[in-house]
Amino acid sequence: MKLSPFKPRLLADLKGYTTARLGRDLVAGATVGIVALPLAMAFAIASGLSPEAGLWTAIVAGFLVAALGGSSVQISGPAGAFIVIVAGIVAQHGLAGLLIATFCSGVLLFLLGGLGLGNLVRLVPVSVIVGFTNGIAVLIALSQLRDWLGLQLEAVPVDFFHQMEALWAARSTFNPYAFALGLACVAGLWLWPRLFAMDSRFRAQLAKLDTVSALKATSKIPGPVVALVTLSAVAYALHWPVETIGSRFGSIHNNLPSIVWPDLTWASIKQLVAPTLTLAVLGALSSLLCARVADQLSGLPKHDPNQELMAQGISNMLVPLIGGMPTTGAIARTVTNVRAGATSPVAGMVHSLILAVIVLLAAPLALHIPLAVLAGILLFVAWNMGEWSHFAKLSHYSSHYRLVFLSTFVLTVVFDLTVAMEVGVGLACLMFVKRMSALFQIEPIANPDAKGPSGTSSTQATYRIHGSLFFGAAPKMDTLLDLVNAAPNGFSLVLDLQNLVALDTTGLEVLEQLQQTLHRKQGVLYLQKVPAQAYSLLERTGFVRLEAVRCDCLASELD
Repeated sequence: MKLSPFKPRLLADLKGYTTARLGRDLVAGATVGIVALPLAMAFAIASGLSPEAGLWTAIVAGFLVAALGGSSVQISGPAGAFIVIVAGIVAQHGLAGLLIATFCSGVLLFLLGGLGLGNLVRLVPVSVIVGFTNGIAVLIALSQLRDWLGLQLEAVPVDFFHQMEALWAARSTFNPYAFALGLACVAGLWLWPRLFAMDSRFRAQLAKLDTVSALKATSKIPGPVVALVTLSAVAYALHWPVETIGSRFGSIHNNLPSIVWPDLTWASIKQLVAPTLTLAVLGALSSLLCARVADQLSGLPKHDPNQELMAQGISNMLVPLIGGMPTTGAIARTVTNVRAGATSPVAGMVHSLILAVIVLLAAPLALHIPLAVLAGILLFVAWNMGEWSHFAKLSHYSSHYRLVFLSTFVLTVVFDLTVAMEVGVGLACLMFVKRMSALFQIEPIANPDAKGPSGTSSTQATYRIHGSLFFGAAPKMDTLLDLVNAAPNGFSLVLDLQNLVALDTTGLEVLEQLQQTLHRKQGVLYLQKVPAQAYSLLERTGFVRLEAVRCDCLASELD
């Protein structure tokens, strides 16, 4: 297998780099850095980690993947898709287990990219991806109910049914102030971009006041930042009794993170195989899907999937050393980066530097942020993350699609993410086999002269094969086997394979059974117009040289 070359996109984008592009990248990077601040803290807290874990993960991963990745504008860091997985690993294996699983997933990601398997990630069916994504969005929303409602719970169980039971048992501790903050946050995030839309009455009124420059500057402030600052100020000024980052975590250190060495032993790695695979698969899917979205929005050269996976692998191997969490491509921050005018990976590197400056200089201010506000931000993220229109359109899809989509969604929410992915992909494979089997056909061809291709005069039947002769379609060949078994001695069978799409070893075994039966009856198996793929298999296995076999390739395949 040919290894993929290590060529970061940054090297290509810096050729012919101009000061004008640098200016655009600086503005884009600063914008994304501000947006990343509340999201990084919210993702970490929701995962059962400290705010610093999310912040430094965003800083380190954002810089590394921008510098070494295969996309010009993708931003990487903590992502909402990992919340439920990380929370489950921490609850079951502790922080040490999370660091080991993250490191091992990084190794797998790097190997996927290095071996040139980046494009294989795209083979996961859309029905599985959408069901999985919607399920994760529901789980993220459920995980935020405690902080949004202000419920007094020591910890929220990871299991769906126990989680619902615990939340219901704590309903008497409902905090209306926390609920109001979360609701105001969600409403504000929905309203903020609409206030400055081109057809907005609010924008039109501001324009009449001759405040065009102020309007332009205000409209560029990210909604999460506005919600974080204003609602935190309201709660602080009014002395509302709500839980804050400071009351739960004590403090946020504004110094550099210390190095933590994961306890990598064979025994610990064996216990974390399933979480590691889940992190690697989800990280690869999220990263490459995000990169594809970035390609469509930016109009820049398409990303290199193998290089992107190698960069994500390096990031996930190094982030555990600072006690961080898994990283992948972040769609919300990537879209913000593109819309802010980013032209190269320099914007992603600037985003990390800006975020690092904010953390080092202003970390103590984050102590006053109400957890209900962060919950509101994540509820809004979960809503935008889900593709809810798929539920309304299910009647337009095939029964196969509905089965895979709904199975993946339900298993993700109710049971386990790993099980959901395994069952979803397994069902998709079974549905694919069933569909390909249905397309396989055996068509009888009338042959009144009963003349063999070589001029042999004998009793003969001719059939044309359509589709793929593989393990799923092999049972349909029983009709030919029955025909040959019932035929008299000297009977010959002609198979026109011009429309054969593919042949696997199970299909070859069926042909061998036909050959053996015909050989006993002193007949011949004629294979006409054999395509190149099938002929290659027949040649390599020696089938074409067996007794009672006559085989010829398609004329177009002989060159």
